[in-house]
Amino acid sequence: MTLKLDANITDPDGFYDELLSAHNGLSKEASDALNARLILILANHIGDRAVLRAALAAARDI
Repeated sequence: MTLKLDANITDPDGFYDELLSAHNGLSKEASDALNARLILILANHIGDRAVLRAALAAARDI
């Protein structure tokens, strides 16, 4: 599996709205915890360490 950095989400604006809505009413600590859990859930779904390593590198470079 190769890391996809081009737009790959159907209705990205709609997803962004859902992501923001998931954080509504949360404290900073709870919001950070939600982000951490989401990252771990998605990393587990991807499962490929090379792809995850590339994603970490890409996120640091942005």
